Amino acid sequence: MNCLWSFLLLIVLAVPLSASAMEMDDCLGCHSDTDMVGEELFIDEEKFTHTVHSEMGCTTCHESVTDEHPDDGEAVSRADCLDCHEELGSEYMATEHAENAACVDCHNPHQVRGLESVSGPDMNQQCSQCHDNDDVIESHSEWLVQAKLHIAKLPCITCHTASESYEVVLTIAQENESAKFGNYEFSSYADLKEYSGEKKIESLVDLNEDGHVSLPELRTFNRNPAYKGLHLGGTLVPSEISHDLSTLDNRYDCTFCHAAGPGSMQTSFFAFPTAAGTYERMTVDEGAVLDALFGTPNFYMTGTTRSVALNIIGLIIICGGFIMPIGHGTLRFLTRKNRQH
Repeated sequence: MNCLWSFLLLIVLAVPLSASAMEMDDCLGCHSDTDMVGEELFIDEEKFTHTVHSEMGCTTCHESVTDEHPDDGEAVSRADCLDCHEELGSEYMATEHAENAACVDCHNPHQVRGLESVSGPDMNQQCSQCHDNDDVIESHSEWLVQAKLHIAKLPCITCHTASESYEVVLTIAQENESAKFGNYEFSSYADLKEYSGEKKIESLVDLNEDGHVSLPELRTFNRNPAYKGLHLGGTLVPSEISHDLSTLDNRYDCTFCHAAGPGSMQTSFFAFPTAAGTYERMTVDEGAVLDALFGTPNFYMTGTTRSVALNIIGLIIICGGFIMPIGHGTLRFLTRKNRQH
């Protein structure tokens, strides 16, 4: 008897779950087809299914939708972003941006992804909707050395954020003479699949497929002649999401990044593109990017890998360069009378 009641209870509990899952599938059955709902109500199913919002289901935000929708004629309700993101919302509302842009102006709720699932250029897409790239470069050039290079290589939120903890995200880049900045650009999933073949693209770097990238594996990747057209690129991103968007004073200090072994350069991850257009991260040996010669030879930030021994050798060379002409000149001056006779 107890078994029967347990079985009935499982059925009762399973029905709402299956209904909820079917409900989202039903929604996408129409809204993933532009012919049925039009461009305005179209939802890219591939992108939506990789968002956190998809895990909650459509009716979490659209509570008024019933099984009779759209025939019931009821208007579709929409959740307020602040219902879930109250802390971030309060932080954002205190900024000047809040006067000009609402949440949905920057974030499509059906495509939004977490910080670990996007690339640097993806992070800047929201900013570029309002801030012209040429204007940004011009304004930053007033105080920032090599402003064009910095803006090309860093997400805006690296500096314009209240997050104090940072990490380096490495990616595989490939040669492209028509790239917007430099001769390299991010490799797509399809690009890397040509190199990995039937194996996962992670195996290009993660040789033993243990889900972690070691320094020896980075060195092997860099020395592999088959990957001549590829190299490791990297960018500095905040490890925590912040909507403060203000610039902390230490961001104006070059040594925040360009210093010997800064804390922000110790932690790094490898980001691999997925077939869905997102990114998946893999941990990397701590301090890997500080091994500029063998670990990440194509990703080097001036001042981060200072060597005391090389500094001493360099100082000796410089001093020697001064001593030779000065010593020679002094000797000629002291022996000038001898030369006269």
